[in-house]
Amino acid sequence: MMGTHLVARETADGSISWVYEVFSGRASALFAVLAGVGLALATGRTQPPRGRELTAARAGVLARAGVVAAVGLLVGLAPGYIYVILVYYGLLFAVAALFVGLRFRTLALLGGTWLVVGPVVARVVRPLVAGPDGTPTFDVPNPFSLLNPLELLTGLLVTGVYPVLTWTGYLLVGMAVGRLPLQRVAVAGWLLATGAVMAVAAPLMSAAALGAAGGRAVLEGQVPPSWQVYDLPLALDTFLPGATPTTTWAWLLVDTPHSATPFDLVGTTGSALVVLGAALLVGRVVPWLLAPLAGAGAMTLTLYSLHVVTSRPTGDVLGGEGAWLFHAAAAVVIGLAVREAGRRGPLEAMAARATRAARTRVLHPRP
Repeated sequence: MMGTHLVARETADGSISWVYEVFSGRASALFAVLAGVGLALATGRTQPPRGRELTAARAGVLARAGVVAAVGLLVGLAPGYIYVILVYYGLLFAVAALFVGLRFRTLALLGGTWLVVGPVVARVVRPLVAGPDGTPTFDVPNPFSLLNPLELLTGLLVTGVYPVLTWTGYLLVGMAVGRLPLQRVAVAGWLLATGAVMAVAAPLMSAAALGAAGGRAVLEGQVPPSWQVYDLPLALDTFLPGATPTTTWAWLLVDTPHSATPFDLVGTTGSALVVLGAALLVGRVVPWLLAPLAGAGAMTLTLYSLHVVTSRPTGDVLGGEGAWLFHAAAAVVIGLAVREAGRRGPLEAMAARATRAARTRVLHPRP
């Protein structure tokens, strides 16, 4: 994620940088899937909550959603070139509160269906709210966005870079994974194998549809000016802002990073499952190898916010690759230091307090 934020997408000779080739779209998908895993682990693990505990769990998730969204609005004020994801995350968490009482099978079925059907629904809805071209919203939410709540909500749900209408699929798949007994080697292997099939099959099917089936030829000349896409081949290889134009249904055949088509969502979900399955296996065989990353993994909200706020000044001083190395090293060092001190990241602590307070009000209401 840090690499795609800081390293230029093109090299000096005009080719796509390996950072974009490897990480663009996949990093944010992993971020979203792991958010779902974390929510499941925090709400009963393999046994979803029931009764009043379910109500308390939902209240806790909503409280966490509020903290994440509030932090995201403030971080959105930072100057830079990063499409801050946190406000979208806050709304995703609020949506996830509806599903925390579900078991693995139901979550997996819903998540898998959402990855395929969500983009189709979004394709139908976007012209209704964003005009015939389905023009995307490039704005980064900040406190001033609250002055236009309907516009803000439309961007978060449908027209923004991380539209909740389609990204909910990532979260549901992650929640399904979190309901599995992740300590079992067989489960880790299953995640790795299933993810590999998804990560390979989706782009291959997209390539076949765009190539042999003639889909790419249909897309030529179908990019509205409002999308600010001036090099179609480059855009198809690197980035589309959260969706695709609505000029033709053939756009749903691409697997471009961040395009939120069925092929993009399925393929990047697969890569996320590969990383998770591999990490679980490595963690069992050589746990010391992942130990340095555990501290950073425990305070991602704080580290992400620091990364966004400091990305522009460090990028200007160190250059793209230098800034990437600095940010990655700083995340590991800060994470280790906070972990060794026996503390939580400050924003994680704030979210935890809000979650506990919300749960307590449900489980132990005052007369």
